[in-house]
Amino acid sequence: MNGYVAAGAVLLILLAAALLSRWRTECTIKRLDEMLTDAMEGRFSETNFDESRLSALECRLGRYLAASDLSARNLQEQKDQISALISDISHQTKTPVANLQLYAQLLEEQPLTPQGKDCAKAISVQAEKLQNLIEALVKASRLETGILVLHPQNDELGPVVARAAAQYAPKAWDKEVSLTVVQGEGQAVFDAKWTEEALCNLLDNAVKYTPSGGSIRVEVQNYELFSAIQVSDTGPGIPEQEQAEIFGRFCRASGAYQQDGVGIGLYLTRQIAQHQGGYVKVESVLGKGSTFSLYLPREKPKKKSVGARNQR
Repeated sequence: MNGYVAAGAVLLILLAAALLSRWRTECTIKRLDEMLTDAMEGRFSETNFDESRLSALECRLGRYLAASDLSARNLQEQKDQISALISDISHQTKTPVANLQLYAQLLEEQPLTPQGKDCAKAISVQAEKLQNLIEALVKASRLETGILVLHPQNDELGPVVARAAAQYAPKAWDKEVSLTVVQGEGQAVFDAKWTEEALCNLLDNAVKYTPSGGSIRVEVQNYELFSAIQVSDTGPGIPEQEQAEIFGRFCRASGAYQQDGVGIGLYLTRQIAQHQGGYVKVESVLGKGSTFSLYLPREKPKKKSVGARNQR
């Protein structure tokens, strides 16, 4: 009988120890969850100052968050400095570039030799390229640092496509390239001004790299979550290993160096797409052409409230 009592007592002790261990584990998990929630919401502070493992973890988490915050501030300061530098350069170069364009225009109106006229034309073209490059750098920098804010609204994509195509129709005509806009309906959440600029970058590349006698097709495709503006051309195509790199700043495909450009247009297009909750992708086959697709969300993303997150 005493043996059964002793065994029962041992069983009760083990059960109590297991329940106590489970309770401690649940308390630790709950506290860790609170710590992480506070950290994500910027309210974290150390509350335990004993020698427990949880207190040591709080201390380490506090040091990590402090280092992360310092790193984030340093990164933001660097971005602000770069943005300020680019803005200063833009401001300081406006007058010289405008003067170059004015003097080049005056030279072209003078009675020059054929060689002199070619030189004056070259000066004008290069001055315009410099102005476009500076403007693109300023826009990309301000998008990155949040100085320029996009205002996406639910709207029809057709008018944006029509305006962008109308701007590049003359260039395509001069190059004897067929530019076709497929009429179609499509709605998305986007900033009309910036989306038009992104689309113009895609059209500029399509006209630039499509040879005479080729064709460009612009159409809107609707999917469940996104609507896509697709620009297809019959250009030389892009090697598969380079397709992921061409959206980087100053990156250009290996076969593009004979054409004008510095590799900022696709980078700016990607920035514009991302700032609207969308993305841009390319599908290309060497010798057959490329299709660039600008995807834009069909609905505004739903923001989760802090209260709802805390309730979970």
